[in-house]
Amino acid sequence: MLIKAAKTFSSLFMPLYAPLWVFVGLFLFSYLKMLPWGYKLFILLIVYLFTVFVPTMGIQTFRLFKRWTHLELSHREHRHMPYIVTLLSYGTCLVLMTKMNTAMFFRGIVMSALICQIVCVTINAWWKVSTHMVGMGGLVGALNAFSILFFYNPVWPFCALLLLSGVLGTSRIILRQHSLAQVLVGFAIGYVCTMTFILISWM
Repeated sequence: MLIKAAKTFSSLFMPLYAPLWVFVGLFLFSYLKMLPWGYKLFILLIVYLFTVFVPTMGIQTFRLFKRWTHLELSHREHRHMPYIVTLLSYGTCLVLMTKMNTAMFFRGIVMSALICQIVCVTINAWWKVSTHMVGMGGLVGALNAFSILFFYNPVWPFCALLLLSGVLGTSRIILRQHSLAQVLVGFAIGYVCTMTFILISWM
């Protein structure tokens, strides 16, 4: 029962969805909710396409080609190609948003996700870090950054995200996908990179 709950929670909070959730939060709970719905849906479609759909299809195609199970794909030595696919897709999203002349902090969100992936690729050369927790750390970092930029107190959303982070990290450990150190380092990478690059993009 515990294993099933951990698998369900891990599936619900896939790391690729983190940038999309940041945009959804901005469009629903900040002054950006005043933007036209057509524009918001267009941005969300682009973000979904290049940060979720394309990486997911690319990774699954590669997994099927190699005839690996989902468990085999999670092995550190098998993670290089999924990282490369994700990097290329995130990079394309960033270039496209730059060509469209979107707001700098929009690009900062995608840039922070791209930097997180680069850090994970580098670390993966010798150690496996939790990308699930990188995603959760990114959500917390984005919330912290936007609370500074928009001058509001995010105490309740902050507490909720920390609680979800704890449950997700525990789930990854229960499933024996990561150690406590890998979970904590993953969260730290997501938090620091996301908050830093969103704040820099505002300047």
